Amino acid sequence: MGIILLVLLLALLLGGLGFAVHALWVVAVIVFAAWLIGFGMRRGEEAGAGGRRRWYGRW
Repeated sequence: MGIILLVLLLALLLGGLGFAVHALWVVAVIVFAAWLIGFGMRRGEEAGAGGRRRWYGRW
C-alpha cells in the first residue's frame, strides 16, 4: 500500500512539474514575441527620427 501511494505521489508531482514547465514555455514564447514586436517598432521610430537614440535617454 505504501509503495502505491509513493508511486502515485511521484506521478502527481512529475505531472504537475511537467505542466508548470509547459506553462512557462508558453509564457516565454509570448514575452519573446512581444519583445520582437517592440524591437521592430523601436527600429522604425529611430529611422524616422534621423538620429540614433540610446536606451538610457538624454544622459
